[in-house]
Amino acid sequence: MQPAPKLDIHSEAFLRRLMSRQLRLSVACAATFLIALLGLPLLNYFSPELMAARAFGFTLTWLILGVLFFPFVWVIAWVFIKRSIALEDAEVKEVLAAAAKEARE
Repeated sequence: MQPAPKLDIHSEAFLRRLMSRQLRLSVACAATFLIALLGLPLLNYFSPELMAARAFGFTLTWLILGVLFFPFVWVIAWVFIKRSIALEDAEVKEVLAAAAKEARE
């Protein structure tokens, strides 16, 4: 049985794995944004009656576009930053645990 490869924070394998996980996170956040961005015109096209309904003094279209879209983008950015930092922290903890295990052996 081969020993597990040594994890080094500055190694290519560590950086590649971290970048791969962050890429998946980026793609998920971008997909969420694109669904929201493209979903509004599609809702207007396929369901004009619903989107013309009044809510809080606006049509639903303008409520979503003019009031809710900007906070939605901020939430996507906040989630991305929090999860990205969590990914980095998890990777560092994994490396430190591997280093501690290696030091005990």
